[in-house]
Amino acid sequence: MNLTKSARLAYSRTRRIGSEAGSTLVEFAVTFAVMSAMLIGIMEFGLAVYTYNYVAETAREATRYASVRGSKCSGFADCNIDQGGLLTFAQGLGYPGISASNLSLSANWTCSPADTAPCNNPTDSVQVTVNYTFPLAIPFVPKKAMTITSTSQMVISQ
Repeated sequence: MNLTKSARLAYSRTRRIGSEAGSTLVEFAVTFAVMSAMLIGIMEFGLAVYTYNYVAETAREATRYASVRGSKCSGFADCNIDQGGLLTFAQGLGYPGISASNLSLSANWTCSPADTAPCNNPTDSVQVTVNYTFPLAIPFVPKKAMTITSTSQMVISQ
């Protein structure tokens, strides 16, 4: 009987000392928070890459749009386009998940050596730079706004 009593006493002491029922829940909560933040961060950077692709495509499209609407343009309603018209065109492209209000654009027309101002004649060039303010939001990291930029240049064809 003495042996049984001492075995029960030893078992109850080890049970109290080694009880880890709550630690599993705490470990899971910490691990889940870290893994969730990493997963959301990966998705945010994927969205940033998508946004860069959008900005690069918008720069190319706006440059092409300006290159066919120079001083010798005919057949389009908006011939002899300016920077404001290009911005309206770029904001109207309507890519999903992109806010047009975060988009800005600057256009620069460059005269060829044999040409004089205005510099939107055939053989002159147009360079369009598109900027997009991307709101980066990752849990446990301060919110930031990244500026994504792309530039494209073409020779004016008409």
